[in-house]
Amino acid sequence: QVQLVESGGGLVQAGGSLRLSCAASGRTFSNYVVGWFRQAPGKEREFVAAIKPNNWSDGITYYADPVKGRFTISRDSAKNTVYLQMNSLKPDDTAIYYCAADRVDRAVVSGNPAYWGQGTQVTVSS
Repeated sequence: QVQLVESGGGLVQAGGSLRLSCAASGRTFSNYVVGWFRQAPGKEREFVAAIKPNNWSDGITYYADPVKGRFTISRDSAKNTVYLQMNSLKPDDTAIYYCAADRVDRAVVSGNPAYWGQGTQVTVSS
């Protein structure tokens, strides 16, 4: 079992930055693919970014097109934490952001990972 807890959300003006954290406990988190998703009001949850384990994939990362060049996902295996650095934020980035994990990268990228966090609200004002 893996427990995920997100933090770092908040209110920021357009053009600003936030860093979200996803802290994990339970099984060896470093072996899991970890992803970030978001869900805006009235919209379906969508994939944002994912990162593979460092030990067998050199931490390969994936990004959704709307966030490429603005968001960066990274992980600190020693702290069992994955981060999402969000720069140049736009009002369209307003959503609840969720952290998720699975051993299989396809499960994460397709939006069907085994473990989910409770979410953290990000609000970008214009």
